[in-house]
Amino acid sequence: MPRQGDCSGLGRCRCGRLGGVVVHTIASLIVRRVLGVLGCGPSVHAGAVEIAVLRHQLAVLHRQVVRPRYTPADRTLLSALARLLPRERWAVFFVTPATLLRWHRELVTRRWTYPRTGREQRGLDEAVVALVVRLARENSRWGYLRIVGECRTLGVRVSATSVRRILRRHGLGPAPRRGGPTWSQFLSAQAGGLLATDLFAVETVGLTRLYVLFVVEVQSRVVHLVGITAHPTGAWVAQQGRNLLMDLDGQAHRFRYLIRDRDTKFSAAFDAVFTAAGVDVVKIPPRAPRANAYAERWVRTVRSECLDWTLIWSPRQLHRVLTKYLCHYNTVRPHRSLDLRPPRPASRLTLVEPGTGESSVQRVDVLGGLIHEYRRAA
Repeated sequence: MPRQGDCSGLGRCRCGRLGGVVVHTIASLIVRRVLGVLGCGPSVHAGAVEIAVLRHQLAVLHRQVVRPRYTPADRTLLSALARLLPRERWAVFFVTPATLLRWHRELVTRRWTYPRTGREQRGLDEAVVALVVRLARENSRWGYLRIVGECRTLGVRVSATSVRRILRRHGLGPAPRRGGPTWSQFLSAQAGGLLATDLFAVETVGLTRLYVLFVVEVQSRVVHLVGITAHPTGAWVAQQGRNLLMDLDGQAHRFRYLIRDRDTKFSAAFDAVFTAAGVDVVKIPPRAPRANAYAERWVRTVRSECLDWTLIWSPRQLHRVLTKYLCHYNTVRPHRSLDLRPPRPASRLTLVEPGTGESSVQRVDVLGGLIHEYRRAA
C-alpha cells in the first residue's frame, strides 16, 4: 500500500478520498438536521452521528499510521467481509483490492496444506551436526569437501550436500572454491610414473629472499622438501637432485618422467642426474605454467595454508616450518584426487557409529595452532 501522500497507482489520492467522505457525511448531517427542524424530513438519529464520528476518527488514524499491522484474525475477517461488499465499495478498506485477493489466496493455500505425518526421513544426528559446525568455525578456509574428508578421517560419514545444508542453517558461508589442475590425456595416463619439481620464493622478515626446491609425486601427491637456499645455482640444484635420489632409497625406478619448467637453474647437470637414474626430464613449453600444474598447485596450497600466515626469520626456521607442514600434508590432510584420503595415512582408518559424541574428537594443534588436526580420543 502506498505511504501517506503517495497517490500513484490508486487512480486518485486516498487522503483526498477520505476527506471527501468526511465532508459528504458532515453535509448530509447538516441537511438532515435542517429538514428535521423544519419538520419536512427525518431527524438525525444517534446511529448516523456515531457513523460520522467513526468515519472521522478513521480518517485521523489513517493520516497518522503509514502502514497498519493486521493479525491473521483481522485478515480473515476483512477477507470474509470483502465478499459481502460490492467491488466498487472496496475503497473503504485500508489496503488495496490486490492485497485482499492475496489474503484470500493464502487462506485457500492453508486450507489445503496438510499437517506432517511424522513419517519423513529423520535428519542427521546432532553429534554429526555439531562436529561439522565445529570444523567449519575453527577452520574458516575449509570448503565443503575438505570438511567431508576430515569427517571421513574421523570415521563419520556425511555428504557434501549435508555439510552445505548444515552450514547454511547455522549462517556459515562456503570457503573460496579451489579449482583442481587440468592435465592432458597423456599426462593423466602416465601419472603413476610422474614427478614434478619447481622452485618458489619466500620473503623473510629481513627482506631476504629464500628459494625452496621441492618435488611432487603426481600419483600419490606426496611432496618432498629437497632444499632451501638464498643463492640457488645450477650446481646447488644438481646436488639437491642427487640427494633426493638417495632419499628415495632405490625407489627411483618407479618413476619414468620428471616435469620441470625452463628456469636456468635447472641446468644440464641436473637433467643428467635423473637421466642416469632412468628418469626422462620433460621441459614444459615456454610461458605455460599450467603444464606444470601439480607443482604450481602445491605452491598455492602451502602459501594459502601455511606461509601466508607465518613470519619467516631464517632458513632454519623455514625448514622447520615446512617440515612440520609436510608431515601434516603427507599423512593427515585429505586430498580430492585420492578420494579424500591423505597420501600416506599415519594410521588405518576405523569407522564408528554416527551417534558417537562430538566430545570424543580431540584437536591437535600444528605450528602453534595455525593448522588443526582431529583425532578420536583413545
